[in-house]
Amino acid sequence: ELLERVKKGGGENAILRHTQRNKKLFVRERLRLLLDDGDFLELSPLAGLDMPYGDVPAAGCLTGIGKICGVWCVFLASDATVKGGTIYPIGVKKQLRAQEIAMENRLLSVHLVDSGGAFLPLQSELFPDKLHGGRIFYNEAIMSAMGIPQVAVVCGSCVAGGAYVPTMAEESVIIDKIGTLFLAGPPLVKAATGEDVSPEDLGGARLHSQVSGCSDHFAPSEEEAYECIRNVVSTLNCEPVPEEERHHDSPLYSPEELLGLAPLEYGCTLPVKLILSRLVDGSRFQEFKATYGTTLVTGFGHVEGHLVGIVANNGELAHDAALKGTHFVQLCGQRGIPILFLQNTAPQPAGPASISQAEAHSNRLKAQASMMAAVACAAVPKITIVIGGCFGSDSYAMCGRSFNPNFLFLWPNARVALVDSRHFPTAGDCTGEDLELKQLKAKLEEESSAFYSSSRLWDDGIILPQDTRKV
Repeated sequence: ELLERVKKGGGENAILRHTQRNKKLFVRERLRLLLDDGDFLELSPLAGLDMPYGDVPAAGCLTGIGKICGVWCVFLASDATVKGGTIYPIGVKKQLRAQEIAMENRLLSVHLVDSGGAFLPLQSELFPDKLHGGRIFYNEAIMSAMGIPQVAVVCGSCVAGGAYVPTMAEESVIIDKIGTLFLAGPPLVKAATGEDVSPEDLGGARLHSQVSGCSDHFAPSEEEAYECIRNVVSTLNCEPVPEEERHHDSPLYSPEELLGLAPLEYGCTLPVKLILSRLVDGSRFQEFKATYGTTLVTGFGHVEGHLVGIVANNGELAHDAALKGTHFVQLCGQRGIPILFLQNTAPQPAGPASISQAEAHSNRLKAQASMMAAVACAAVPKITIVIGGCFGSDSYAMCGRSFNPNFLFLWPNARVALVDSRHFPTAGDCTGEDLELKQLKAKLEEESSAFYSSSRLWDDGIILPQDTRKV
């Protein structure tokens, strides 16, 4: 239901105003014309879901991965039905994440710009700091130096920061009558100089195509603009994805069954091989150290024809399990094999009550530290999926967000937290300390949900369990 709401952008009235009064295409229609088959993986669709400044579950910016002329690309597309495409702090974060993905994977970037620029009342949250709005333009320069192509379409108003994006791109297209490009629009010109000037005369498509040279291509319509960009991509000398399909077997057990296997109860850990048998090709899994450190499952399998190393929680990340994880991650690093982490942390044991327990606890932490080092230093692609609970130090050893996986996805039932709030003692009569404890427990419970995480862009999106193989 949330994803369906997101697909409606700023809502039906805003879409009508955008398409009928302003004569523009809705952002998802633009992507349908631009991308091969109109198909793409949307990144962090629920970003901004419950932010205090957002009355719609959308960030005003759509980001994702798809193909143009067979070439993989990252796209960053303004959704002007959400507050005129104005950039909010979460929108900046979303664009920076998309650029990070483009740099890591050396993917062509395509910008569809239709934005009123930064939301000035929140300038302190989106402008001045290192990872705020200016970083977008810095990244454009760095990506250009890296030889990563960037192209842009001016398909609406591009004001202030929105104007830098297309002018820093390698090639840009501007659309007649609807595309405008200026640092400050006609109202500010009037305020500053007293002059009345139309948007078209100040920064329209003909001016920038014929006079300023800010735009490289003039398009009479939106449809022709996206066809032009497709033609531009075909001249970038980027290698398209090979046409031949990889031949792979489906799992012996239906991936649809993952919806019923997603663990809702975090007091115990579901045997993770039930999950793996519905994820890997032919349900074939070559296990590594099968009888040692069994609370972590490691081994090799194929997902849609791609060989991956799999590291999956199967209980508490105990001493032996962490040593096994260290060994296996190092193997994958040496062989250049991507690693898929499946996080489902078991409840942490109570603190040590004796000298021998303290020693065992210390040894476990040392082994986990070794695994963290191995994960951090493994120079291979890493994809993490939180299929259940994700608590405490296990998050680090299992390549949580702070350990920089290439992608991190959550199932809807996932919970991400430093501690499991159910380990707190039960509050009594709600007086004094008991009331404070109850409030803290409720706060931690709310903040550990997958939806809280995804709305703040701590991950790359919530995915349905049965779609895991495709994603």
